[in-house]
Amino acid sequence: MNKKLQKIAKEVLFLETLETRNADHLDFKDLAVWTIKEALEQAYKAGQQSVKK
Repeated sequence: MNKKLQKIAKEVLFLETLETRNADHLDFKDLAVWTIKEALEQAYKAGQQSVKK
């Protein structure tokens, strides 16, 4: 898994991991739309930066 995506998941979405753990209480989270938006924006910017290099 991309380390940048892991960092965004942890810092913005407060997720311990992006791996499936096969337990509803671990794999499903309630998230505010503004945190999802922030995570998507950061991931998009990270993708743009990786293409520029």
